Amino acid sequence: MSDSETPPRDFCTALESLKGQSFRPEFHITQIPAPTRIAPWAVALQAEINDTADLDPDHYLGDTKFVVLYDPAGQSAWEGNFRVIVHARAPIESEMGDDPLLGEVAWSWLPEALQKQGASFHNLSGTVTRIFNETFGGLYINSSRIELELRASWSPATPYLTEHLHAWADFAA
Repeated sequence: MSDSETPPRDFCTALESLKGQSFRPEFHITQIPAPTRIAPWAVALQAEINDTADLDPDHYLGDTKFVVLYDPAGQSAWEGNFRVIVHARAPIESEMGDDPLLGEVAWSWLPEALQKQGASFHNLSGTVTRIFNETFGGLYINSSRIELELRASWSPATPYLTEHLHAWADFAA
């Protein structure tokens, strides 16, 4: 995508639908560089979920990304011109990390959030991963920590993405 190239109308519609939204106070959102090789047009947002305005690390609850890809020619795997990709990561309590149904339950939160917001979509797919980290040696911050990570993508049915953005925020928070 060149700087002088005018974005397609549907992509502009999508961008406009993302602007000016309000979120819960613990949801701190910023725009980040978007991937450049997957689609000709893209925008990416990231958010840290933190109970403090100054993002105190002691109040960190998780982080997440929301990426919108647009290919005017369409992509067969997407069955459309748009694809939304989300990535979310959060520390969890060790008791929850041992629950064999954790992945299934965590996955269910995303389609529930999309449906609750009235987001029309198809081709929802993704993964849920539990990550167990153990610290050894000099940097003793936490002796061990379990994180939950979700990666998902779906094809929105329209270029109006407000409901998708709010579903992402609800899911992540």
